[in-house]
Amino acid sequence: MPHEPADGQGVRARSAAASRAPLTGLNTSPGRTRAEQLAAALDDRIRTLGLRAGDPVGTLDALREETGYAYSTVSEAVRVLRDRGVLEIRPGRGGGLFVADRGPVVRLRHTLLSVREEPATVADAIELRDHLEALVDVGAARCRTDADVAELRTHVEELRAALDWDAFMRANWALHERIARICPNRMAAAVYTGTLGHLTSASSRLDDDAEASQRYRAERCQVHADLVEAIAAGDEAAVCAAVVRHNAST
Repeated sequence: MPHEPADGQGVRARSAAASRAPLTGLNTSPGRTRAEQLAAALDDRIRTLGLRAGDPVGTLDALREETGYAYSTVSEAVRVLRDRGVLEIRPGRGGGLFVADRGPVVRLRHTLLSVREEPATVADAIELRDHLEALVDVGAARCRTDADVAELRTHVEELRAALDWDAFMRANWALHERIARICPNRMAAAVYTGTLGHLTSASSRLDDDAEASQRYRAERCQVHADLVEAIAAGDEAAVCAAVVRHNAST
């Protein structure tokens, strides 16, 4: 019987170690959600064990059994690590969770961003931007002028007119930067605009088929149009609702 290649033996050994290694740091950070704590614990396990790209990390069901967490919590933790370029999800027989190839690509919902810097830094910028979105947008709704609204609506039209997804994303960043300029909280606006700096130089592409991509682009156009109209009306509740839709992963 032929011997398994040394590299295959290494993969099996690392996989076995991963299944035995405890998840540390759970339920020790009151300021973080369970999903955030689980994501950090999984990332720490991968780094501590020296798992490599392509090594199996387990399955959603195995993580549920190990942690006792709800399926939604485990799924959210995996999504966070997938968006940060740490994990990839392989469907079907033999599928599960695997260490991702940490190449210079970061996922932003249905978009793949080709970045020039460390992917983890860009993923962190996306996460921080999402957390600041409501603060910046509500601030803009409180202080917008007619001139501001006119410029925001022009940016929305540029979104609709973009010839390709890369141009669409550039118009997207420009719209959000213009919103930040209206926000009266200058510290929040500066940090928010700084996160955009990590994104504006990235090239982008959709990771769906053409029909799904077209639907997704139409949805994103409408989300941004609704956000701008909520800001224009000074309707803070509508702004917050639009932000929830804007930050959604679907």
